[in-house]
Amino acid sequence: MPRNPWFETVAEAQRRAKRQLPSSVYGALVAGSERGRTIDDNMAAFAELGFAPRVVGHHAERDLSTTVLGVPTSLPVLISPTGVQAVDPDGEVAVARAAASRGVIMGLSSFAGKPVEEVSDAQPDLFFQLYWSGTRETMVRRMARARAAGAKALIVTLDWSFSHGRDWGSPAIPDRLDLRTMLRFAPQVLPRAGWLWRFARSGRLPDLTVPNLTAPGADAPTFFGAYGEWMQTAPPTWDDVAWLVTEWGGPLLLKGVTRVDDAKRAVDAGVAALSVSNHGGNNLDTTPATIRVLPAIAEAVGDQIEVLLDGGVRRGGDVAKALALGARAVLIGRAYLWGLAANGQAGVENVLDILRSGLDSAVLGLGHSSVHQLCPDDLVIPRGFSLTLGGGDVPAAPQAVPDRAAPESPAA
Repeated sequence: MPRNPWFETVAEAQRRAKRQLPSSVYGALVAGSERGRTIDDNMAAFAELGFAPRVVGHHAERDLSTTVLGVPTSLPVLISPTGVQAVDPDGEVAVARAAASRGVIMGLSSFAGKPVEEVSDAQPDLFFQLYWSGTRETMVRRMARARAAGAKALIVTLDWSFSHGRDWGSPAIPDRLDLRTMLRFAPQVLPRAGWLWRFARSGRLPDLTVPNLTAPGADAPTFFGAYGEWMQTAPPTWDDVAWLVTEWGGPLLLKGVTRVDDAKRAVDAGVAALSVSNHGGNNLDTTPATIRVLPAIAEAVGDQIEVLLDGGVRRGGDVAKALALGARAVLIGRAYLWGLAANGQAGVENVLDILRSGLDSAVLGLGHSSVHQLCPDDLVIPRGFSLTLGGGDVPAAPQAVPDRAAPESPAA
């Protein structure tokens, strides 16, 4: 652990995570698919946008709060659901405590390593995420469990095709941690004494099971067992999405939209919100960065449902840019996982504080008193930056970015 556990940027949190985590664990967080073009473009696109600051007329007080699906949040940043957060002994519970301490909404994956009841106790402002996986009956049971635990909205993730090949190599992730597996991974784990000590002090081994896919207290499947169920489930139709809306009976956010026609179909299916997402670059590689396709989607359906964005957010300025182009809020994934790996709950709080400070600076410099005043006029937008998919002229490919050389390259 560094002498000063505080870090000033998400990039530094990632560097510390890389130093502390076994290489396979770090590689699993970096993820991405194939060449890694989408994962890189998610971040590079934000850097192409500039700000147009004002020199006079700044406001001494600024309101960064908003609501998402009727739930108040102190910051237009949500914790995106990510699976099995075994980079820290407390995993999703540590993240939930951090979210509660900073007043932001927590998204919990159905592939999470901690039970929804335990996470909801730590942060009642909880959205539960569901994959289209298993039979309708099993999905009904999973939704009922989340509802009983107090989940205030359902996130349905449909943007995951999971390409298996990565040019920089896929990490070796075990299905279970038995003695034989621990011996096999010892050479990469033993040098990471700090990470090993955190688990030893907790009296627990990293747990790769997913308890929210079964009844409370029942034997939980492993992550790869859950992945196998998803692989064997026929993909959903728009009628299935409408069925989920009805069955859930509350606010539902559809995650994974990049096309205008899909956004309009989502409205027709009755969803209350959508997230413009390419699964952080883990879906089809060379899909454009989400910030490039956000404006067209926000213009098409933003007056009917709430539009969010995830993918590539690393700074408060990125949050401001997304809001200026039509997002109500953003979701972060890798950013808080780096913080969790670097310093547990305090590291996640550190990441949220970084984003809050950067967003506040942007709102101040742009001459606004509220995040709701951010607009395209606040930005310098390069010609051809915004793309319209499924509702206009569709470009052949996103702007090229340098090839990904190693897993330590920036993640989206």
